[in-house]
Amino acid sequence: MEEKNYITPAGHERIKCELLRLLNLDRPEVVKVVHWAASNGDRSENGDYIYGKKRLREIDRRIRFLNQRLEFAVVVDNQARKSGDADAEQVFFGATVTYESLEGPDLGKKTRITIVGVDEVDLDCGHVSWVSPIAKALIKARLGDCVKIQTPNGPTEIEILDVQYQ
Repeated sequence: MEEKNYITPAGHERIKCELLRLLNLDRPEVVKVVHWAASNGDRSENGDYIYGKKRLREIDRRIRFLNQRLEFAVVVDNQARKSGDADAEQVFFGATVTYESLEGPDLGKKTRITIVGVDEVDLDCGHVSWVSPIAKALIKARLGDCVKIQTPNGPTEIEILDVQYQ
């Protein structure tokens, strides 16, 4: 059995949209090109046919991967934390956390990250995986807590300034 694939509702929707685009738009378009190229005769030196088949294999591989990720996906919705029915000051999956470095070369630097699933990681947007060292250190901590994290420059202490669920 596969390990659970925790994912946010937005991430789940993005994966579904990509899968549907591949199935309904990209794959049929490539199939048409391959069919046309095959009807031209000799396939051994037919670039459209050769590269079309290669692209078709890539699309099929991606479709299988996305289907597998969706099959084991566990959508984590923080609606109770968003509405205030649950503790919104504690860090869990889906939280957007603002923290400040209390020591080291980044002293005083404020950073904002969102803890998401492994399929949603985008460091440019500040989205980090829930299995990353920073996320593991922050999960279950509360607003105002000081947490030690391991960085490439050694252990550093950070303070949680803000926790939000969007």
